[in-house]
Amino acid sequence: MQIKSDGQNYAPMGKSAPVCGKNEFLVGVIGLDHGHIFGMSNGLLEAGASLALVYDPDPQKVEAYCKRYDGVRAARCKEEILENDRIRLIMSASVPDERCRLGIEAMEHGKDYFADKPPLITADELARAREAVQYTKRKYAVYYSERRHVESAVYAQKLLQERAIGDVISVSGFGPHRLSPATRPEWFFDRKRYGGILVDIGCHQIEQMLIYAGASDAVVEKSRTANFKHAQYPDFEDFGDMMLTLNNGAAAYARLDWFTPDGLGAWGDGRTLIVGSDGYIEIRKYIDVARDKEGDHLYLVNHEGERHIQAAGQAGFPFFGQLIRDCLDGTAAAYDQEIEFKAIELAIRAQEAAVRIRQERV
Repeated sequence: MQIKSDGQNYAPMGKSAPVCGKNEFLVGVIGLDHGHIFGMSNGLLEAGASLALVYDPDPQKVEAYCKRYDGVRAARCKEEILENDRIRLIMSASVPDERCRLGIEAMEHGKDYFADKPPLITADELARAREAVQYTKRKYAVYYSERRHVESAVYAQKLLQERAIGDVISVSGFGPHRLSPATRPEWFFDRKRYGGILVDIGCHQIEQMLIYAGASDAVVEKSRTANFKHAQYPDFEDFGDMMLTLNNGAAAYARLDWFTPDGLGAWGDGRTLIVGSDGYIEIRKYIDVARDKEGDHLYLVNHEGERHIQAAGQAGFPFFGQLIRDCLDGTAAAYDQEIEFKAIELAIRAQEAAVRIRQERV
């Protein structure tokens, strides 16, 4: 269900492209706190996975999930899922401060793990997750949806691999979101639970910086956060930005905010601008403002000229099928585990180093 006005329940749908047989890849779902679980579920189902069992402490959430996805059954407790030998992957969109603990439990039970972003929120959790991946030899994948579940973002990666704009020298990402505070749970406004804006939605942007520029690390040069307009939520941050230098010399910048106005026909005007030595690419992910309410617009400018590419239906969402085959075959086509962790590591560094902007009222 693609609810364009509501980012927390935005769940892209693609074409069915199974990579495995029926019931060959069973998935258990634990934690339904964020609507991203529906996008994660759609992606895996389209790639051939079977949703087997679901658990959440809230029975109403479980009932709604089971109604939405035929064949999935409610589990009595999370242990019923963790201890089921037929389940290959545990998927979760629990509260962010619970995701790492669950991931380690899943891997210690011999399951691979697929977490909503952010996959964890502290440096200590990251250290424990890295250690658990090493001793369990399991996967800890992340739903970095702003690149993996957006066809224009997938198409841009293909163009970069073809060197359509030469060497990448700069990546700038913009992640505005609609807040809709009345629909948000209490934990959403508690930084100790969601990690801060640079962790929560900044990790999306850093993952794109690393992948698009072909980098493996970065230095956080400067980062800032603020609560400009929501004093009633003192632990909340409604603005953040950061500047990084990637370890291959590329420059990177990201701006995140919760100020999407109600008049926009999508939950956020997410964009990415990639500048290369021989051209540039702009991705307008969810809407082309005042021109087209559909998303997946890509603009390519290089020595050959100017192109507008409507990427919807052109690239698909290969990540999900690759993840399934990686779990079944012991391969690593879907993602690099160190890059997966590096994105959240840098987001945590940026959050910890952030200067708090104080707005003076005159």
